[in-house]
Amino acid sequence: MLGSTAIIFLILAFFVIILVVKGFNIVKHSETMVIERLGKYHRTLPSGINIIWPIFEQARAIDMRYVTNTLDGRMMVRFTQRKRIDLREQVFDFPKQNVITKDNVTTTINALLYYQIVDPFKAVYEIDNLPLAIEKLAQTTLRNVIGELELDETLTSRDTINSKLRIVLDDATNKWGVKVNRVELQDITPPDSVRYSMEQQMQAERERRAQVTKANGDKEAAVLTSEGQKIAEINKAEAEKQKRILEAQGIAEAKILQAKAEAEAIAKVAEAIKDANMSPAQYLLADKYIATLRDIASGQGNKTVYLPYEATTALSSIGSLKDIFEHK
Repeated sequence: MLGSTAIIFLILAFFVIILVVKGFNIVKHSETMVIERLGKYHRTLPSGINIIWPIFEQARAIDMRYVTNTLDGRMMVRFTQRKRIDLREQVFDFPKQNVITKDNVTTTINALLYYQIVDPFKAVYEIDNLPLAIEKLAQTTLRNVIGELELDETLTSRDTINSKLRIVLDDATNKWGVKVNRVELQDITPPDSVRYSMEQQMQAERERRAQVTKANGDKEAAVLTSEGQKIAEINKAEAEKQKRILEAQGIAEAKILQAKAEAEAIAKVAEAIKDANMSPAQYLLADKYIATLRDIASGQGNKTVYLPYEATTALSSIGSLKDIFEHK
């Protein structure tokens, strides 16, 4: 009888130990667990040590998505269930999707989505398969957004597409307790024929820009050359002007000096002949007349010199000069 009681006690102790071990849970930081009691939601466990009743309380599992690469480089998506819900930001790598743009060009797009579970209760009870729902919603939203844009806009408006996708996905997944933080388009791959046409267009555009740049350079060079020639001509004209001004000033000053010298000479002559019967005008006339006769007589072809009738006046002046010298 005593042995049977001991066995029962041991069995009860064994079950108690199992219950304690099963009911003792340590929840890590940034994780949580949704606990159901007899199939009904009871509470959400915080991080730290938590005790549950294994028979009456159980953790509700949630679907999780994992992406692995095969040996041949292909991406393989697997779905599993976990009782611990990760509250950290997670990366959702979409497989490549074929979308059609507004101008009917089929384009392959690969995108990344960063989301975070902010309400574990909604993530568990508001949607059956949360990762699959997010993937399908992102695919349809991506098709709708790209369908409103032409190919050129799609290639040059990544930020706009990312913003639109994030707004639509965040609003739709709010009911599931999910916050979509960012959406990033990785690759946008148009068909080979379109890529070839784009490359040809880009090459033509580069050649056009090179020609425009060369033409602008030639234009600026011609303008600078003409400006330089203009400045050189202006400087040359200015130098010629200054030269002529200086020459004119020199001639004027020479004439002034010559006039002053002649005036002084006339004054001295007048002083010298004031006692003779001869005026300074007659003296100057005779002097000029003699110089002119000297020039006429010095000519090589002149054999005979004829004096005009009016020369008698000059000769009389010469005679007066003789009297002046004799008087002196």
